[in-house]
Order: sequence, then C-alpha cells, then structure tokens
Amino acid sequence: MNCRKAEAALVLNTLVWGATFVLVKAALLDVSPLLFLALRFSLATGALLALFRASGWVPFTWKAAAAGALAGVFLFSGYLFQTLGLRLTTAPRSAFITGLTSVMVPLLAALVYRNRPQVSEVAGVLVATAGLALMTLQRAAGSVGRGDLLTFFCAIGFAAHIVTLGHFSEYMRFQLLSIAQVGAAALLALSLFWWAETPHVRWRPAVICAILVTGLLATALAFTIQAWAQQYTTSTRTGLIYMLEPVFAWITSYCLVGEGLSGRAAAGAALILSGVVLVELKPLNPRLHPSG
Repeated sequence: MNCRKAEAALVLNTLVWGATFVLVKAALLDVSPLLFLALRFSLATGALLALFRASGWVPFTWKAAAAGALAGVFLFSGYLFQTLGLRLTTAPRSAFITGLTSVMVPLLAALVYRNRPQVSEVAGVLVATAGLALMTLQRAAGSVGRGDLLTFFCAIGFAAHIVTLGHFSEYMRFQLLSIAQVGAAALLALSLFWWAETPHVRWRPAVICAILVTGLLATALAFTIQAWAQQYTTSTRTGLIYMLEPVFAWITSYCLVGEGLSGRAAAGAALILSGVVLVELKPLNPRLHPSG
C-alpha cells in the first residue's frame, strides 16, 4: 500500500514539474537564471524549516545532513544546467531531453554499485541517444544546440540526485534529507549568483508567480515527497514515473502558449521515450526487472 501511495505521489510531482517549464521560461525574460534559483531554493528552505519546526523538529545528525547536502549538490547542478539551457531552447525540447534522466538512473546505479548493464539498458541508451541526436542536431551545421547540450548535462545531475537520494532515504529521516538537500542548493545559488552573472530582476507577475510556484510546490513540496517516496520504491521505478514529466510539459506548453515540437523533433522525442521504456521496463530482460 505504501508503495502505491509513494508512486502516486511521484506522479503528482511529474505533473507539477511538467507544468512549470512554461512558467520558468517566461520568468527568465525578467530575471537572471542564478538569481532565480537562489530565490526559488531560499523560499523552499524557509518554508520547510517553518513546516517541520511547527510539526515537531526531527533530531539532527551530521550523517543525514551530509547525505542531504550531497543530494543537494546534484540537485542544484541539474537545475542550473536546466535553467541555463531553457533560455536557449523550447520548453518541450528541454522537457524531453531532461527525460533522459530516466535512462541514466539505472546506468549510474550500475556504475556506483558495480553491476553489469543489462541488454535492455544498453538497447535503451542507444535508442534514446539516436532520439537525442535527431532532436538536437541542427540540420545545417550538424552541431548540437547550446541549450540542448546544457539540458543534457542537467539530466546527468538529476539522475545522480535520484540515485543518491534512493540510497540514503532507506535508513535516514526524510525530513532532514529534504531540508538538507534544498538548503544546500540554496547556499550554492546564493554563493554564485552575485559574481557568476550580472543579476537582474523585474518584479513582474510572471516572475513572482514562477518563484512562488517553483519554490513552494515544485521544490519544497515535491522534493519532500520524493525523499519520503523513495523509502518505498526503487530509484529505477522513480525514473520510470518521471518519464511522464516531458509529456505533461509538452501538453502544458501547447495549451498555454501553443509551443509544440517540429516533426523531426517529435520523432526524436518518441525515440527518447522508447529508449526510456526499454531501460525501465526491460522487455529484453523480464526476469531482471526490479520488483520494488
């Protein structure tokens, strides 16, 4: 029962995250990327501190704080590359390239735990890579768009975050992991924005809305849910559920601003999703699929 509730909660996360691609892209017209992340994660950290203090403080341990901070470093790197890339590519393309996170989770887990990649995982990576090339390579120059490349690095960061959180959430309190990872991301953003970019913000409704929605719903709530849910499901199944995120992003982007994908990009997106399905469902290795 807990497993079903956990996975249903993760689906809710994908819905929230998918819907925020359009919000963030609109907000980045009026706020610099690192300052946006600093505001987002600072708001989320403050909200979590207030929430957990009001509901009963969880005993502090340095081990849990360090584990959460490590997850926070990967989390921040994922959002940094995604936010930088989103300025240079469309919301649907960003979402589908971010979807490669699901392919990378079992591969990173295999690397960390020294397991040999399975046939379906290798096949899935090849199919998804072909889709990524079809989606991101520019026809004329044969080069990868900068925004798409940055978003690819974001997928690596998010995959490392899922694997790290999945490892530590089994035996550490999810409240501390949640606060530590979001707080670490906030500290990194606050330490970088004032010198790594020329910070600017125009306090327009789109910016305020994006900060509130991403800070409270897509960060404070979503990553607390993930830290709790990964106690009851595997990292691989988490990655499978998160493959729904680009679908929600595509639908939201099309409905709100009419921003879709070209035929070539849509074919690439379909290959990426097919690669994700191969990696996660393992049709070539049915006996090896995790039961978790």
